Amino acid sequence: MITVDYAKVDEILDSYRYDPSKVIAIMQDIQKIYRYLPQEALAYTAKKLKISEARIFGVATFYENFSLESKGKYVIKVCAGTACHVRKSAKVLEAIFQETGLSRENPTSEDGLFTIEIVSCLGACGLAPTMMVNDTTHSSMTPEKAVALIRALREEAEHEA
Repeated sequence: MITVDYAKVDEILDSYRYDPSKVIAIMQDIQKIYRYLPQEALAYTAKKLKISEARIFGVATFYENFSLESKGKYVIKVCAGTACHVRKSAKVLEAIFQETGLSRENPTSEDGLFTIEIVSCLGACGLAPTMMVNDTTHSSMTPEKAVALIRALREEAEHEA
């Protein structure tokens, strides 16, 4: 469980002058810090902006970009759109699940390293099959390339620790 740093939330709110019309931008900045929107941070933000918790949670659940669940350091989005599907993205996804031990039902690793999301389109059909790791697109993926990428990310995380 993540502990919310209310001083950081206050910094974000202050940067937007506690303007409730900037709630989406505020929530985006909070999500950048935690990789999701902790309930405590949203409740605190609602109170500080003088808006209802229902309104702020409504925004959080309406926009697909927001997550109320903790995500891993590396969010891996695997495209399941038509172009990627035809070019065997399901095999790439299967290899990722096997390498990480994750599944559709359990998409985030207990160590907080990986979250796997299946998306309907990444907007890179000409590069299919594609996947993204955080903000980086990886094209022409194969199961072997996906496994090598997962292993490289693990190694990167170990060196950072």
